Amino acid sequence: MNFILAALMLFSGLSDGDKFQAQRDYMIQTQIEARGVADTLVLNAMRKVPRHLFLPQTAQRYAYEDSPYNIGFGQTISQPYIVALMTELLRPKRKDKVLDIGTGSGYQAAILAEIVDSVYTIEIICPLLERADTLLKSLGYKNIVTRCGDGYDGWPEAAPFDGIVVAAAPEKVPQPLLDQLKDGGRLVIPVGEAFQYLEVYTRKGDKIIREQNIAVRFVPMTGKAEDEQ
Repeated sequence: MNFILAALMLFSGLSDGDKFQAQRDYMIQTQIEARGVADTLVLNAMRKVPRHLFLPQTAQRYAYEDSPYNIGFGQTISQPYIVALMTELLRPKRKDKVLDIGTGSGYQAAILAEIVDSVYTIEIICPLLERADTLLKSLGYKNIVTRCGDGYDGWPEAAPFDGIVVAAAPEKVPQPLLDQLKDGGRLVIPVGEAFQYLEVYTRKGDKIIREQNIAVRFVPMTGKAEDEQ
C-alpha cells in the first residue's frame, strides 16, 4: 500500500490543516524514526514545518511521501528522510549559527531555523531564492538570512559557523567551506559525481576529520565547483 492510499484511508474526514499535520506525524513515525533518526530537536522541527507549502500547489498531496520532488530550474526538494538525516548529522544546538548551501525551496533552512539561533542560506539560482525568501518570511522566520550567490565560497563575512549543510554535490569538498568551520563545527555534504556519498567533516583545531555516511543522489554543485572538475 503506497503512502497516498494509506493517508487517504487514515486521514479521511479531517480538515486540510489537520490532514497535513496528521500526514507529517505519520511521516515522522514511518519514514524518519523508523529509519533511525532519533534527535528530538530534529524530529520536532520536521513535525512542525509544513513541507507541503514548499512544493508547487499541484504537488502538495505528495509532500509527505519519502521522495524528492521537482521544484523547477532543474532542482529538487530533498526527500524528508535525507533532510532529517543531514540535520541530525550536523548535531545542531540552540545557540548555533549554521550555513545552508543550496536554499532551493527553503525547506532545509526552515528546519534548521526551528532548531538553531541563526541560519544563513545561499542559492545560486536567484528566482528560486526569491521564491523561498518570500515563503520563509510569510511563515514568520526572522532568524534566516538569504543571499543569491555561489555557495562554493560560503559566506566569509558571517563565518565561522557551527555547522554547514550542503544540498548539491561537488566532486570534491570546497576548501572555503572547511575554512569557515568553527573548532568543533561540522560540514555535512554529498560528494561525488557518478557515485555520491554523504560525508561529514569535523574541525578539530587545525585538523579536519572525515566520516563517510550513506550513498545519495543530489543535483551537482554548479558555479566554481564546476571549474574544479
